[in-house]
Amino acid sequence: MRVRELAEWLGATYEGDGEREVTAVTTLESAGVADVGFAAGKKAAGLAAASAAGCLLVARDFPNTAGRAVIRVPDPRAAVARLIHRLHPAPGHARGVHPSAVVGEGVMLGEGISIGPGSSIGAGARIGAGTRVGPGCAIGENAVIGEQCLLHANVTVYGGVQVGNRVVLHSGCVLGADGFGFVLQEGRYEKFPQIGRVEIGDDVEIGANSCVDRAALGVTWIGEGAKLDNMVHIGHNCRIGRHVVIAAQTGLSGGVVVEDYAVIGGQVGIGDKARIESGAVLGSGCGILTNKIVRSGQVVWGTPARPLREYLEQLAHMGRVPELRRQVSELKKEVEQLLRRAEAD
Repeated sequence: MRVRELAEWLGATYEGDGEREVTAVTTLESAGVADVGFAAGKKAAGLAAASAAGCLLVARDFPNTAGRAVIRVPDPRAAVARLIHRLHPAPGHARGVHPSAVVGEGVMLGEGISIGPGSSIGAGARIGAGTRVGPGCAIGENAVIGEQCLLHANVTVYGGVQVGNRVVLHSGCVLGADGFGFVLQEGRYEKFPQIGRVEIGDDVEIGANSCVDRAALGVTWIGEGAKLDNMVHIGHNCRIGRHVVIAAQTGLSGGVVVEDYAVIGGQVGIGDKARIESGAVLGSGCGILTNKIVRSGQVVWGTPARPLREYLEQLAHMGRVPELRRQVSELKKEVEQLLRRAEAD
């Protein structure tokens, strides 16, 4: 595809050789004359000068002193994401139900679906048009999967779970397993029946080996556009708002509410019934105590989590501890010397 054609497709302007053919997107370091690279940020802009990329996606203020083929866009990272879909389309897939798949009674399959080898679809389940179910997936009775979804290999969707449209579930993902609910009676833990369900909104993506537990009563809900990384655990009765981002190895206890556009870093732990308000940011590795409220737009870090400024001040104080210890030790020696002199007098 020519540079000028890419620019037109992106709705952007270009400079340099518009007739140059490019075929792939790659990093600045490894790009060749037939590749597109992108420069987002000052560091990348510096690397771009030494790159052999045939075309660069750059910001509007990028200094193109060498007269290279560049396409100017407001956000190079967002533009390259679109371009990857154009130059690296997803591989095709065979439509229909593989002979080794097991489909229960009363299952409704939309047009253009694909059911991979070894998958099982429980009785009464519904799968929307254009959805792809990979090898070894298990979809329970009366589960609902929307249109244009992608279930990678070995995804498990328990009975009664509802999944919206254009949802991506990566390998090993489990939706609808029982929540961790037990009651201590006479020295023994008795299971609290988990009879709720899970609902997943449109355009959600859930990473490999992540788990979303069904509610004890009611609904565990993941809102439209939410993105969950690998190995994320969403406990029973949690409510995750629209366009929330949760990084890997994060765990939410039961009843947690995360409002729209919150950002949660990796390895975060959130206690029962905590509330993360809209636009809040939880730094990687922080711990949110039970019933804690993180206010809208607040940035917190550490365990227990506290405002970022306070956390950084405490880190700075901790960094000065070795020097303080040295000073105290010297003062102690001086005091001891003064006491010995006083006794001698």
